[in-house]
Amino acid sequence: MIEKTKVLIVDDSAMIREFLRSVIGGEPDMEVIGTAVDPIFAREKILSLRPDVITLDIEMPRMDGLTFLQKIMAAHPVPVVMFSKVTQAGAEASLQALRLGAVEVIAKPTHNLQDNLPNLKMEILSKIRAAARAKIRLFSPIPPGPLSSSRGSGEADVSWSMPQASGDMVVVMGASTGGTVALEKVLCSLPPDSPPLAVVQHLPAQFTGPFAQRLNQNAAIEISQAEDFMPLKPGQAVVAPGDRHLFLEKNHQGYYVRAKGGPMVNHHRPSVDVLFRSTAGSAPGMALGVIMTGMGGDGARGALEMRRQGCQVLAQDEASSVIYGMARAAVEMGAVERILPLEQIGPAICRLWKTVRRKQAP
Repeated sequence: MIEKTKVLIVDDSAMIREFLRSVIGGEPDMEVIGTAVDPIFAREKILSLRPDVITLDIEMPRMDGLTFLQKIMAAHPVPVVMFSKVTQAGAEASLQALRLGAVEVIAKPTHNLQDNLPNLKMEILSKIRAAARAKIRLFSPIPPGPLSSSRGSGEADVSWSMPQASGDMVVVMGASTGGTVALEKVLCSLPPDSPPLAVVQHLPAQFTGPFAQRLNQNAAIEISQAEDFMPLKPGQAVVAPGDRHLFLEKNHQGYYVRAKGGPMVNHHRPSVDVLFRSTAGSAPGMALGVIMTGMGGDGARGALEMRRQGCQVLAQDEASSVIYGMARAAVEMGAVERILPLEQIGPAICRLWKTVRRKQAP
């Protein structure tokens, strides 16, 4: 018999509560064990019902969702999926929720609900399933600026290099569940003199721009949301828009990215596989792929293509991942050369960058 994921719905909208109940209740591996109209009622139900996952609205009466989330994570940590309005303020609140310990965020559609219903249902179910598998921990943001070398993995890693490299190094990174905090830790640890980076993080389209802006405020490198034909230079990182695939390309002037629409790949747009595969073709022997926390297998096949083209690939380890899914898939496929804890990924990027440039120096 299937052990069902027990879900508690916390939302002041009766329509949303009923909608979520109908979506979740139709799945054989989930059940709605209760609902609450605000955090005050929800607090007692958490203690009595012991849910596996909570869906939580950000804007509610008597206590807002962010304040309640902090209380949950401090007293009774439970995987939380946040529901947010599709506004600038909603995006910023959602990103703050992820920093406070929420596992996933979902944007509430403001119009064309019927047209968006199939995709919305799939997103809700996949994110609840991801939350049910997540490791719950409180992540504290790191201060801006580079990590000291003492927090790296040691001098033994200095020999790691890309022997086939015959041009400029580039780094491509992919993450999903738990990735916003993990990427912040890595990108905000890098010094201004860092290789160019391109990033795919699975997020709703309305959230990737504010996510890039927040990273840019805290990082020593320049970080922005990618635009079509945007050049990519050392000391810069671009984040894929939430509704477009990101491709790495190269011409006589150097690397640049394409941000284009198209069908979903592995149920995602942007897809890590799309970025990694384009990197394998555009930067053979010259790229480092980094696959991080997240559910599913997006990025594994692209990582394998990168390895076959002489690129290096490293993966975040299981202990530091919120969900060890994407990285595990890449490891099991034989695409990964090194598995590192989260805090060692930034130093590893810097060491490889220095090694490649040293070998290319006249």
